[in-house]
Amino acid sequence: MRNFFNFLKSRTFLIQLGLAVLVLIIVIFVTLRYLNSTTNHGEFVEVPDFSKKSVMDMRKSIEEAGLRYEVLDSANYNPDYPRFSIIEQNPVAGSKVKENRKIYFTVNPSGYKKVTVPQIIQVTKRNASSMLKAVGLDVQRVTYVDELGKDMVYQIKFKGKYIKPGDKLPKTSKIELICGNGTITDRAIIKSESED
Repeated sequence: MRNFFNFLKSRTFLIQLGLAVLVLIIVIFVTLRYLNSTTNHGEFVEVPDFSKKSVMDMRKSIEEAGLRYEVLDSANYNPDYPRFSIIEQNPVAGSKVKENRKIYFTVNPSGYKKVTVPQIIQVTKRNASSMLKAVGLDVQRVTYVDELGKDMVYQIKFKGKYIKPGDKLPKTSKIELICGNGTITDRAIIKSESED
């Protein structure tokens, strides 16, 4: 045991210990320098604002900034942005990111997605309006005609043309309901009298 303590006090051990510490310091220093140079530590790129830019313009700007990108589909059309323009980006504009970072973009589609006109014939105006709102359509106008069912929907129009349940229209389209006013038509009166 005494020999071991003597060895720890010996000049040979102290030189070897000093060399080991020096090698360790050199390895740590070289590793840190390597990591700084490969990870661009402390070097950032500011993410530009791509809002409302076309995909072509975005590609040019993103290459100049030294970044990568991925375009995500968009489910909802936003009328405040041009068609096929950037409506969202992640990370947001002004963020500091490393060079070659991937930026994710959401692109505005060409228009509203189409929805199916529900079965609203022979349904009350009130219920028809609720059913239309539920699918994303709006009632622009209600026109009344001589039909016995008061406020009963008899026909549907879109941009002046008759449509039927099951037809597809762009979401947020405004349609016209043709409803009965509760009066019996002369035709119905003549028909019922002729049956007597």
